[in-house]
Amino acid sequence: MPVYPLPADQLRVGRLTHCSLLDARGALLMARGTLVESAAQRQMLLDRGVYIDEEDTDADTRALAGKVDSMVRQNESLGRIADAKPDALVTAEAPSHARQVADPVAAFGELQLHLGQLLRQTPQADFASRLSKLQSKLFSLVDDDADTALLVLIDATASDTRHYSVTHAMLVAVVCDLAANQLPGWPAEWRDPLRSAALTMNIAMTALQDTLALQDTPPSPDQRAQIRSHAERAAKSLTVAGVNSDLWIEAVLHHHDVAPGPLADLSAGMKLARLVQRVDIFAALMGTRRSRGAHSGAAATKAAYLNERAQADEAGMAIIKAAGIYPPGSYVRLASGEAAVVLRRRTRANEPLVASVLTRSGAPKDPPSLRDTHDPRFAVSAGIAPHHVRLRLNLERLLELM
Repeated sequence: MPVYPLPADQLRVGRLTHCSLLDARGALLMARGTLVESAAQRQMLLDRGVYIDEEDTDADTRALAGKVDSMVRQNESLGRIADAKPDALVTAEAPSHARQVADPVAAFGELQLHLGQLLRQTPQADFASRLSKLQSKLFSLVDDDADTALLVLIDATASDTRHYSVTHAMLVAVVCDLAANQLPGWPAEWRDPLRSAALTMNIAMTALQDTLALQDTPPSPDQRAQIRSHAERAAKSLTVAGVNSDLWIEAVLHHHDVAPGPLADLSAGMKLARLVQRVDIFAALMGTRRSRGAHSGAAATKAAYLNERAQADEAGMAIIKAAGIYPPGSYVRLASGEAAVVLRRRTRANEPLVASVLTRSGAPKDPPSLRDTHDPRFAVSAGIAPHHVRLRLNLERLLELM
């Protein structure tokens, strides 16, 4: 098998998404899909000498040809086209940790199905215990990889109107939980009632919420009456079913009517209600309905951040700290003109890890390319709404890049 040296600038810390690494004799050093975990390991490989086989070289050549074609279409200077190099054969950044769940997309889909069935039923005496089991499964997925959880749920709420209510509830619960970690002084014992309230706040209108998502006309008078009374009916239904957590019930009852102001002035239950209220706004704007498209992630976080008086809100600030200005699963425009989907939050809120999915001319990129948003050429210039991208994401492929 012919082997060819791999240029040093084509080997980065990250996952080997396009090739395997070989030694000079063609013996396998690292298989495709494994990680170059650190700069020290990368240097050790380079010192030893790394090679790729002929098939990978052909793929590299095709990648270069595609890049040159893109540069020509974007009217780049001849000098820059002459200096063009293919995108690196490995990802630009290693994942923060190895994901334990083999198929997160399937895991979230199964959970969505079972939770949806529970929320559509009238709560019975065993409701709290059944919800607790499903809640544990949801947050085991979040604990495994919060960015993956946000990516899958935000993509689902922006692209699937059929399961709007349950996906919305899952997203609100996840963001509430992450945001609570950003609020000083919130005790651990609030976590379970907060999660439960977020999942059940709309239990009295689950079917109606799904209907409204598919409806292209304004709510009827009867539907509006159901919307106005749903919080009170939900709290009553949960109480009848034996839910004995005052924090849970109070948060559900008041998740639409907490006035803006300092969280310190509120009771414990009203603090939870206020956070659920702000996250509810964020998640609703991230979702798509037949009557309107989903908003950009940046617009949704701004709406959560500014309260009813157009002032900064404590709960809204916690949401931005938790989900980022550009949450995973949302879309951004890059300085290069490309459209990209956000994969991971990073330390700098305006420099997330992204994958370019559309070229500057609007053509789909297959496969997507990781972009370093710290690089001015690929800096985030704006958030964009999903309907401006009009692309069905291959989540499994994107997860390989993370």
